[in-house]
Amino acid sequence: MTTIAVFGATGRTGRRVLDRALAAGSTVRAQVREPAKLTVSSDLLTVIRGDVLNPASVAETVAGADAVLSLFGQVKGSPPTLQTDGTRIITEAMTAEGVKRIVTLSGGGLRAESDRPKIADRVIQALLKLLSGQVLADAQGHLAVLRASGLDWTVVRAPRLTEKPGSGRYRVGWVGVDASTQLSRDDLADFILTQVDDRTFVGQLPFVSA
Repeated sequence: MTTIAVFGATGRTGRRVLDRALAAGSTVRAQVREPAKLTVSSDLLTVIRGDVLNPASVAETVAGADAVLSLFGQVKGSPPTLQTDGTRIITEAMTAEGVKRIVTLSGGGLRAESDRPKIADRVIQALLKLLSGQVLADAQGHLAVLRASGLDWTVVRAPRLTEKPGSGRYRVGWVGVDASTQLSRDDLADFILTQVDDRTFVGQLPFVSA
């Protein structure tokens, strides 16, 4: 039975991933700041109260895991380097525990070598830099941490996310290559969970879209 450590389990995407992991029979160790926000309970679920910037609670969450799903991100009032610093603490805990697999979540503004951005994609990135430059810089910082970690990492990127029911069909490509501009959170959660065992995109930044 696979044991998955999840960070960001109460977020709009994280809770969908959590539900699917438990439904699949995985054991889940979820770190949350406010356990009352969890709407699911299971014998397979261990809840660790803590913060991703707290090394002790992060280490407790990672202990005994086969893989880590890091789905947290900046929200209003977050420190400007939350994802970078949190990712560093998580990867250090993973190294100490001998856990190799980590999957994180980011947006399409984070660029990959295989991207072939069209004019619209370049406009969107320019707007992201203008309006959310801090968030984009933090995403780039977290990627640098992963690249230096020596772990089996994958950064899952997605476009505008919707609350529409999942279709069970999605494309996995690159920005500007076999990609669209939106994706259901349900379908994103489905793909993220496949990456626990799938090593196709180790060291890569696949872009998932409808």
